[in-house]
Amino acid sequence: MITKQRPPVIQVQNLVKRFGNFIANDNLNFDVAQGEIFGFLGANGAGKTTAIKILCGLMTPTSGQISVAGFDVYRQTDQIKKQIGYMSQKFSMYEDLTVKENFQFYGGIYGLSNIVIRERTAEMLDKLQMSGIKNKTLNEIPLGWKQKLAFSVAMIHRPLIVFLDEPTGGVDPITRRQFWEMIYEAANNGITVFVTTHYMDEAEYCERVSIMVDGRIEALDTPKNLREQQGVSSMNEVFIKLARKQNLNNG
Repeated sequence: MITKQRPPVIQVQNLVKRFGNFIANDNLNFDVAQGEIFGFLGANGAGKTTAIKILCGLMTPTSGQISVAGFDVYRQTDQIKKQIGYMSQKFSMYEDLTVKENFQFYGGIYGLSNIVIRERTAEMLDKLQMSGIKNKTLNEIPLGWKQKLAFSVAMIHRPLIVFLDEPTGGVDPITRRQFWEMIYEAANNGITVFVTTHYMDEAEYCERVSIMVDGRIEALDTPKNLREQQGVSSMNEVFIKLARKQNLNNG
């Protein structure tokens, strides 16, 4: 629940995105609070990626009122991009650069000074216990380490909001748990975490979860409330039930 202590940093009212006759986002409505871990779930093709691109200022909506970090998505996309971090589903760091060089590159993109980049790189690598690999190229280190480094790179400019698109895909359960510990720490520091995942057990870690089906938000609540509303014991069952219901309606 958004309170005076936790104001909304993402506000979406009646978001519609059309591509010709196809409606990718059909009248979406939701707010996300400062420091909230917000799960944005849905099957492939449900419209999640389109909505995220709009929230990141990479795509213009067809209609609706949307603000991110207090900025309007139609007129203030440059300001939005300065306030957000983004970790893509496909690994986005450069394999032929060293760990340190990746931090330098992305810190430069975000407009940080060389001194600040050096300080924050050292701080983050120390926290990850990876200081010893700063001069290794990315193709020399395991996937799980890369994922944690990518999250740190997305946070180097200390954004208000970080968007994580299936950040734990392909990593082992222990690394997944470590990654979520990093997410909790970010949220505890007041950073809003907007995360998509195909792992329904990870939905349980979110404060609230939105489930999209065919371009619409079919459900939005806490994991506990969603389980109770659907009369099931897991988020996986919630997801299956909502998707099946929609398929029956379409049939």
